[in-house]
This record gives sequence, C-alpha cells and structure tokens, in this order.
Amino acid sequence: MNRPPLARLAWRLLRREWRAGELTVLLGALLIAVTISTAISLFTQRLERSMTDRAAEFLGADLVVSSRSPLPDSYAEQAAVNDLMLSHQLEFSSVMASDSAMQLSSVKAVDAAYPLRGELRISRSAFAEETATRCVPAAGEIWVEPRLLNQLGVQVGDSLEVGYATLRISAVLTHEPDRASDFYSLTPRVLMNLDDLDATGVVQPGSRVTYRLLLSGERQALERYRNWIEPLLAVNQRLSGVEDGNRQVGNALTRANQFLGLASIAAIILAGVAVALSSGRFALRHFDSSALLRCMGLQRRQVLTLFTLQLLYIGIIATVAGLALGLLVQWGLMQLLADLLPPRLPEPGVLPLLVGAATGFSALLGFALPPLLRLGNVAPLRVLRRDLEPMPVSSWLIYGLALAVLSLLMWQFTGDLTITLAMLFGGALAALLLGLLAWLLLRAVAGKLREASLAWRLGSGELLKRPTAAATQMLSFGLIFMCMLVVLILRTELLSTWQNQLPDDAPNHFVLNVLPAEQQAFSQALENIGARSAPLYPVTPGRLVSINGEPVRTEVSKEDGNRDRGTRAINRDLSLTWAAELPADNQLREGQWWPAVAAPAPSAMARVSIEAELADSLGVTLGDRLGFVIEGRTLDAEVSSVRSVEWDNFTPNFYMIFAPGDLDGFPATLLTSFYLPAEQRVALRELNRQFPAMTLLEVGPLLAQIRDILRQVTLAVEYVLLFVLLAGMTVLFAALQATLDERLYQGALLRTLGAGRALLRRASWMEFLLLGLMSGLMAVVAAELATWALYRFALNLDWAPHLLFWLLTPSAAALLIGCAGVWGTRAVLQQSPMRLINRGA
Repeated sequence: MNRPPLARLAWRLLRREWRAGELTVLLGALLIAVTISTAISLFTQRLERSMTDRAAEFLGADLVVSSRSPLPDSYAEQAAVNDLMLSHQLEFSSVMASDSAMQLSSVKAVDAAYPLRGELRISRSAFAEETATRCVPAAGEIWVEPRLLNQLGVQVGDSLEVGYATLRISAVLTHEPDRASDFYSLTPRVLMNLDDLDATGVVQPGSRVTYRLLLSGERQALERYRNWIEPLLAVNQRLSGVEDGNRQVGNALTRANQFLGLASIAAIILAGVAVALSSGRFALRHFDSSALLRCMGLQRRQVLTLFTLQLLYIGIIATVAGLALGLLVQWGLMQLLADLLPPRLPEPGVLPLLVGAATGFSALLGFALPPLLRLGNVAPLRVLRRDLEPMPVSSWLIYGLALAVLSLLMWQFTGDLTITLAMLFGGALAALLLGLLAWLLLRAVAGKLREASLAWRLGSGELLKRPTAAATQMLSFGLIFMCMLVVLILRTELLSTWQNQLPDDAPNHFVLNVLPAEQQAFSQALENIGARSAPLYPVTPGRLVSINGEPVRTEVSKEDGNRDRGTRAINRDLSLTWAAELPADNQLREGQWWPAVAAPAPSAMARVSIEAELADSLGVTLGDRLGFVIEGRTLDAEVSSVRSVEWDNFTPNFYMIFAPGDLDGFPATLLTSFYLPAEQRVALRELNRQFPAMTLLEVGPLLAQIRDILRQVTLAVEYVLLFVLLAGMTVLFAALQATLDERLYQGALLRTLGAGRALLRRASWMEFLLLGLMSGLMAVVAAELATWALYRFALNLDWAPHLLFWLLTPSAAALLIGCAGVWGTRAVLQQSPMRLINRGA
C-alpha cells in the first residue's frame, strides 16, 4: 500500500473516531496546550512591549549613545540607514546671569525632535498648573527650573545671559523625561534650543560637555543598530537602553518578565503532561484496531505510518484551532482590561504564534509519539488473545528530545537560563521526591484501613492493589498542585514584595545641596510642612583613581565581562558619604561594619564599604586599597566591607560609604529624600525660598510610572494564573480518562457481584478524597522545596515556610480531586453488568 492511500485511510479513520468521540480527550488536551501557550505569549509580549514603551519615556528614547567628546557622524548616519528617529542633545554647565545675580546651571541644548519618548511638562510660574508638551523652546527662548527663578530674582518673560547670547524665559520647566537618570545634578536645570548654541559661544574645544544621540524605532532596527555600534564604542562612550537607563524601572521590568516566564513554564509542563496521559489512552484503545490491520495485510511500518499520520492530522487541526483560539482569548482579555491597560498596546508579533505552534507539536510528537510507537508492535494474534499486550518501546530518546525542545521553549518564555535550569532540575528532583513520598504514603495507608468500612476498603483498595499506578497518579496530581501552588505563592509574595518596596508614602522628592550649617533648620522645616524624611547624608564628590596602587582604568580593562558598571564608575565623580550605622536597606555581604564609637587613629588608613555589584565589576575584595581624588587631594582607603544595596526604594543609596571621621576636612553638602502629600505641594514654594541653595527634585512621576508597571504586572499575573489552573484541570481530567476503561470494567464486575450504586459512589468518593489528600500533601512539600530554590538561587529573596498552605492545600486538593473524580467517573455507576459478559465473550 503506497503513501497516498495510507494518508486517505488515516483521514477516514480519524473522521470515524472523531464521530465516535474517541479523540475528544487528546484533541482537547492538545488544543488547550496550544491555546495556553499562544495566549500567554501574545498577552505577555504585548504587555511587555507596553511596559517597555512606558519605561522608555524615562529615557527620552529607546536607545541613547552618550559621550564626553563629540560623537562620530557615522553613528547618526547608521541610525538613518536603519530608519531610526534620532535627536541630538548636548549638556554642559554654564553661568546664568540676570541684572542682579548669577547662578551656575546645568544646561541642556536639544533639537526639535526631543523627546523621542515621553513628554515635557511646563508651567507659566513656579508651582503653577503644569501643561504637557512635545515641543521644545523656540530659538531665542529658554525654559528654567523653578528654583532658578528664586535664585536669580527673575520671572517668566525676563531675559538671562547665557554666554554671549541673551535668551528670554518663556516657561518654567517642571519635568524632563530623561531627568530620572540624573538625580544627583546639583545645579538648576535649563533647557534651550540647539540652534542657539553657537550664539552663546559657551562650548569650545576642551569644554566639559556631554554629547547624546537619542534613538527610537522598531525593535528589529534597534537591535541591528545595537549590534552594529557596541563593538565600536570607545571607553568614554556609553550605550543605554530601557533596562539599564533607569535602575528602578529596569528592575521592575526584569522581575515582571521573570514571573511571567515562571508562570508560562508551569502552564507548558502541565499541558505536556495532559497530552501524554490522553495519548496513552488513545494508543491503548487502538491495540485491537492495529492487530486487525495487521491481519488484513498491513506491515508493521505501514501501521505505524498510518497512526503517525493521524497524529499529524490531529496536530495540524489542534494547532490551527489553538492559534485562532489563542488570538481570540488574548483579544478578549484586552477588551476586558481596556480601562486598566494603556490606551494603545503594541500589535503582537509573529513570534508568539510560532511559540504556540512549536509548543503544540513538541508536546504532541514528544509525549504522544512514544505510546503510539507500541501500535506498530501489536501482534496479529491479539484478535484472538486480547490479553496479549505489545512489548513496550524504549522511548527515552524521544521523551528526552521532547523535554529538550520544551526546555528551549521555556528559555524563550523566561529569557533567563538560571531560572529555566532551576525549574527543570528542581522539577526533576521534586518528581523523584514526590514518587518516593507517594510510595511511603501508600505503605502507611495500607495497614490503617483494614478495620474501616467497606466503602473505605473498596476505595483504598483501588489504590493499594496497584501501588505503582497509584503512585504515578499521586505523582501526577502532586505535580499539578505543586505547579499551581508555586505560581500562587510567587504571585502573592513577589507582587507583595515589589509593592511593599513602593508604599504609598514612598519618598517622592529628593533634596541635594543642603548646607551643613542649615541641617537643623532644614530638618525642622520638613517637619513643619508635614514631610516624612529619610536621614540626612553628607555627600562629597570624589573620583576613584586607583585600586591597590594600579590606575583604575588598567584594573577595569581586566574585567571585560563586567566592564560596563566599572567603566561608568571611573568616568564620573561618585557621591561619597560617611555613616556610623549601616543604612536600613543595606546588608553586609562580606566583612564587618565599624563600631559606632570607634574613631580612626591619626595615622590609620581610612576605611570604606563598597556596594557589592560595583565591587564585582571592579574585581575589588576585602582588604583592597582604593585611591580617591577629592577636591584635588588624594585619599587612600581600605575596603572593610562589601554591601548589597536595595536600589528600588527611592531612598539615598551610595556606592561608597566611609567610616565617620575619614572624610573630615573635605567640603560636603547634605542629601535626603522625603514624602510630601500632593495637596501640600504648595509648601515647597516657601521651602525653596528659605533654602535657596538646595536642589529639589520631584520623583513623583517616576514613582507613578513604576506603580503603573506593577499594576500591569499584577493583572498579567492573575490571568496567567487562570491559564495555569486551566492546564492543571486538563491534566486532572486526562488522568481520569486514562483509567476510565479499567474503571468501567471493575464497576461492572462489582455490580455483577451485588454491589449497589450507593456503595460504589461512596467508594469512589473515598478513593478520590484519599488520593487528593495525599497528592495535596506531596504538593506542599514539593512547592516548599521549589520556592526555596527559586528564592535562594534565582530571585535573591528571603524565604520562609508557608504554614497557611500546609493547612489549606491538602484539604482543597482532596475536595477538588474528589469532585472531579466522581464526576469524571460517573459512567461507572451507569454501567450495566452485561458489559462484563460482553467483554468476556
């Protein structure tokens, strides 16, 4: 028989089995697998793109190339080749002069395309109502921060001298999108048009200027540009994207992607298990058909080809339907959440559809093919001896290939190899432990139910007479609940952790450049206006110049893998501080903190505590000697401790903290952050007048943006959790269907021996309640192990036992499996005893 007739026969048999309802379980499981993976991929991709776009607003662009020297023309030319929008920007310091005063200011000169992402906000007077705009100052005009008006005694409409040019103040600058990455600028901000730069005569060869090229466009074009420019970047040039443009936004995006990826992994694993269980039943029910085809002249290879073609047909049908259904489910979610999501979400790409199709076919071929391979080994003699089972096929290679493909898909979902490997090896270890625990639980139950009621003995007997099969069922259900429980724990605790880092009263203002003589008066002023303030930290700008006597540039060049953070640290002044006590959000990773009362000896070397990530980047360890230049003087300090720092809490944090007294004699200003309710914002006007030298930065918009991102993540997580629950229920019913034929036979046998329906119903309840109780207990143990490993090795969070889940999960699992099991096997109660006679005939 050649291949086309086999293909037609496979299609005809498939249609007949569909009408008979034989494909319902397998096709349904595969359909849900494709739908889940497609919907999750589409939903998370669009949401991730939305969050990335929103985060890009705080960079002013998608990519930024910055340098202390003019950027090559080729950088802009290559951007144009890739159809990227671009904007040029220069930032420098210059003196602003009015008729009565002068003030050093930070000036940003921009072209008409600025900003590429986000928007500027201006007002007509200090602390007046803000207006959003995408325009920049016109030629001959400037926008200034409110404090500059007070310091120079001017108002909107007056003119200031900038170098050789006289420019008119046309608005008060209240917000710049890319200001979030420059919190520690101590001078007032001024925005001017790039066309006026030459007239000022301020920028000359050798001037201290930061040149920036802002880029925006399609993802593929940005990626091509990034790959092109990264090998060309000089030491004094830096490429910044959304993830590293702002630490708080970047961390929020990273954690969001991690969790959505974890939830996606759980859904994929459960979908694969559902396909494996349902395909096993499909193969079992076709042993007789395979034997009959062999008697009719088909060879073993042809029988195998016939059923493989049916498998491919099922895969194509389920994939096409699953992709369409996944698009529909994703669209429905967007409609339901229209009022909560951003007004315009990016359109989905092709990748989620490919991921959905790949997931479906990987699950089908990997988990359904091994059981079907047994159909090729069915002997023709089975038509006479139905107890003749085919020899099992060694299919570890196929299962291994399926797991490898699914592992790659998991990596695609998470984007993090560590998390993917943690889930895979953690899942394998959990499966072994669960299997052992299942066997021990069955042994323990066996001796406890001999004196129980008949219903209990019948129900438990179904588990005890086939301990291997029962342990497998318990393992399957335990893994189902473990996946659900892990996702639920992570959803509850991770989101709670993130949101606790940004409480409603998180600092929304930073204050810099407070004079030490004004410390008490400033603290009292904050208290008077009702502000909740963090401690005041002294700050001295200094530059790291050497490590163990070697120039720092030489040391950093040895650490190519972590070069970026170290390069940034040595190419700018660091904010150096000193403190007697370890800051509340810092934790010692190595070394010891200095005693609070200890004072350095006159001849002793200064002591410094360094932030852990910077230490790793620079290759610095305990006992190393760091050299600094502060106000033209040199200072050597020994590294006495390494700290991990929580950067997400909007309180002052530092790379370097010195021991008290080690920076005596160096000039310093004070820095802090505080929370002030929006309705009391008018009090800032008086605070600005009372302390004209201070720098007041409002970070409320950034806080609102990050909270908005976390709200989006919460919504995504909750709906992804629904998909995981749906996948788990699919596995549950697939497992029940896999044993349905044998249950029907046993039910008929018991009915023949006189058992009534009430007894069988009670026995069914007892069996599934016991199965659910033990599965729930196993799931809690495995979930605790899995979350401990994830918290410890992947998410860097503190772990604690989840006592509430120890109480609730076994009971909930018993109730869920009990209800589902009784409902899924209700046909047993409706089975006529004549089935036994017909089966034996």
